[in-house]
Amino acid sequence: MSGLIVEETKDGVVFTAKVVPGSSKTTISGLYDGMLKVRISAPPEKGKANQCLLELLTKKLHIKKNAVSIISGEHNPVKRLHIQGLSSETLIEKLGLNSPRS
Repeated sequence: MSGLIVEETKDGVVFTAKVVPGSSKTTISGLYDGMLKVRISAPPEKGKANQCLLELLTKKLHIKKNAVSIISGEHNPVKRLHIQGLSSETLIEKLGLNSPRS
């Protein structure tokens, strides 16, 4: 299984998330093809699932709401996200995706 693909930017990181709305609970469920797989309890209507995703990430990463944004895929289950002020190592650590590498 490959790890999360994270692109470093001058002010943070960019990564892709696969969102599954309408799940029984909101949780990070692991990785899927280099993307973060996230189950969202909110339905995919009127931006509710996007809002739930952003709230989950702010809590999990201990960042302010304005530090996370959806840069593409607002109306798509595959979303590109930008997190300001984090390195790729910190992102992976806070998401609990650490895996030993040789």
